[in-house]
Amino acid sequence: MTKLAGSKVLVAGAGVTGRSAAEALLAAGAEVVVTDSSPERLAALETLLEGVELVPGLTEPPAGTSLVVTSPGWQPSSRLLAAAASAGIEVIGEVELAWRMGTELADPPVWLAVTGTNGKTTTVGMLESILHAAGADAVACGNVGLPVVDALLAGRRVLAVELSSFQLYWAPSVRPQAGALLNLAEDHLDWHGGMEAYAAAKAQILTGDVAIGWLDDELVGDLLEGSPARDRIGFTLDEPEDGQLGVRDGWLVDRAFADDEALVEVAKIRPAGPPGIADALAATALARAYGVPSEAVREGLEAFEPAAHRAVLVTVDAADVKYVNDSKATNPHAAVASLRAFDSVVWIAGGLLKGASVEEMVRTEARRLRGAVLIGADRQVIADALAKHAPDVPVRSLDLADADDPMLDVVRAAQELAQPGDTVLLAPAAASMDMFTDYAHRGQAFTDAVKRLTGGR
Repeated sequence: MTKLAGSKVLVAGAGVTGRSAAEALLAAGAEVVVTDSSPERLAALETLLEGVELVPGLTEPPAGTSLVVTSPGWQPSSRLLAAAASAGIEVIGEVELAWRMGTELADPPVWLAVTGTNGKTTTVGMLESILHAAGADAVACGNVGLPVVDALLAGRRVLAVELSSFQLYWAPSVRPQAGALLNLAEDHLDWHGGMEAYAAAKAQILTGDVAIGWLDDELVGDLLEGSPARDRIGFTLDEPEDGQLGVRDGWLVDRAFADDEALVEVAKIRPAGPPGIADALAATALARAYGVPSEAVREGLEAFEPAAHRAVLVTVDAADVKYVNDSKATNPHAAVASLRAFDSVVWIAGGLLKGASVEEMVRTEARRLRGAVLIGADRQVIADALAKHAPDVPVRSLDLADADDPMLDVVRAAQELAQPGDTVLLAPAAASMDMFTDYAHRGQAFTDAVKRLTGGR
């Protein structure tokens, strides 16, 4: 970014995106300062970022700072970012930095972007698979793991970008060639301050050339209708109307980018079930907006393999009880989709609810529950909802603060509640950071515990 050459830029946060932003800013000739509350994280950058000033715990920008690039999880109300805003210093995220860098290129890459409360990672993985099948120089990046600025500086021509609500909040200029909004349900309300602000952040994805949204979600449909995009494309699990993508006679059908073309059999889509089909429709719409032919859509979706910790069958034990790891179900909306795949469930749930309500989830899915094992900081909230809407369901609420192997105790409690034909389902409806490093750590702990207690069947 030649416009930043010689400018002083503060990077808030020394994690993965902070490091990548700092590297890009150095390459652009900026004077870079990095701050973080953790001296250990800063120290880890000393040998990686020569020429960067590392300052722990800043609460206001250094004199002369012209821009702050923040890690996405930092809230606007944090002391440092609030001080920057009060001083009239612009605050952006790493995604916005990548967008601005791209606009200075003679031939910017194409952005195909995905957001939603659930299904983002699956959709962006499907999209990447389709693009590769079409021979595109494409990569999945953003919230999926690879910072967007790294993908940009690597020269990739098509960016399949997964964006969280945090990233979108800090990326006010981003206008993807095509952007898809998968669904909307309560999540991260503690960060955004309410559902309206959360939805507004998500709606940023619909401000590019082509806006794509799931019509079966009323909130998404309303936001799609109000989008300023040149083209608005809806997708549905029902038979599509003209200008839509949908499902007919067991096939994904395109009536938006073709007259009426069957693209791929629903039975060949993984993960199976309505959420996987909806994600495939969104990925297809994004790829078709880029001009990908139908053959590549079929090849890409048939080749796609879902990532770990997303409705993975771990084993079936000697008593014919299934054990399923859906640790990625980190909010109630995702947990509902997971629960609806089974008829009789011993449900393992709990963690950090992030302000989301569980009342409707428990009320609608109570009939599926054989029992529940509750863990984590907000387990009592779920216990109260179960007592109200499912009083006959046996509940084990576990305080695992002193447990040597917490998940082993959890799975053992679930085994005691399960009967032949049941499914022990880890679908927590909550974030994991109160007990685990992340959802993957939680899912692996569950998998390991199941294999130990079932003899590795």
